Amino acid sequence: MSNVVISGYYGSRNAGDEAMLAAMVEVLSDLNPKVNITVISANPEDTRRRHSVNAVGWLDLRGIFVAVRRADLLISGGGSLLQNVTSRRSLYYYLLIIWLAELVGTPVMLYAQGIGPINGGFARWFMGYIGNRVKMITVRDRGSLAELKALGITRPPIEPTADPVHAIHQVDREKGRQILQRYGVTVGEKPLVCISVREWCGMNHYKEVVARAADRIVEEFGAQVVFLPMQYPEDVRTAELVASMAKHEVTILPEEYMTGELLSIVGNMELLISIRLHALIFAGVMGVPMIGISYDPKVDRFLESVGEQPVGTLENVEFEKLMEQIRGKWNGKAGFSQQNEQLFDDLRRLAMRNAELAYDVIGKA
Repeated sequence: MSNVVISGYYGSRNAGDEAMLAAMVEVLSDLNPKVNITVISANPEDTRRRHSVNAVGWLDLRGIFVAVRRADLLISGGGSLLQNVTSRRSLYYYLLIIWLAELVGTPVMLYAQGIGPINGGFARWFMGYIGNRVKMITVRDRGSLAELKALGITRPPIEPTADPVHAIHQVDREKGRQILQRYGVTVGEKPLVCISVREWCGMNHYKEVVARAADRIVEEFGAQVVFLPMQYPEDVRTAELVASMAKHEVTILPEEYMTGELLSIVGNMELLISIRLHALIFAGVMGVPMIGISYDPKVDRFLESVGEQPVGTLENVEFEKLMEQIRGKWNGKAGFSQQNEQLFDDLRRLAMRNAELAYDVIGKA
């Protein structure tokens, strides 16, 4: 039996991160049904319930020490853990977990990470020092490769792969239909367009643009607009602000949903417009055309990896450009499916490669 500890932003009710963990647990267990997984979590009880794994609190230093010392591998990832734009302290927390593993002789893999941006001389030095001591690094985009090079991290094997969520299996759309029905949305009655928003630095410009676009979607395509929260309850509040700026009625899904439920909901959509990275990835997994608005380089990097570009940033997105992309996606839906299927099959293989490399590290330890 292999003992694996996973360190990441888990247990904080962020649907994207929970989807990454679900995908990691799924593929690690597929490759080795006897693997014993322990997750460092902000809410160990919730993590145990959601993912059927062991869990230890992220401030339970003794519990973390015991779990890491007994582990055959510490996985740091996935996601954008190693950056200090959204939080200065979190970078040092995740690096110290890696350092602890090094101290007790447990090998470490950076698993499908999105690296950077990392600002500040000491932070960059510390990242370089720790990064050069791990056993394996996989990154989810080529922008992260460039950041590793700039940080001087060259000693461990480094391989570009894909976000762990790409390895997750498609789900049936029936559960999503049932959830939508509870809020008065009948699949097949009108075309459905999903919008996923988030709060960012108190900005309002993008909210006004999205609200105008929601109105135009209703008027031009006769569609029903559905707002889907990825971080609960914060995204619900942001959706309510956007909805208050719109003239036409929209539907806001007001609950917290499991990964499979989110995938199923997205699978019933004709189009998805998102600021949230993993809503975009869910669309790709379920074969739904997507449009991204960028707030972070990770969104740009993902869209680039699937042959797309963001329509703009939260600061500069323009209504007419957004509508131009919406019309283009709407009219090109028929050709999207085949192209998307091949592209995401390739990304699925790359995402599974992360787990294969993890077991290679264990085998060499």
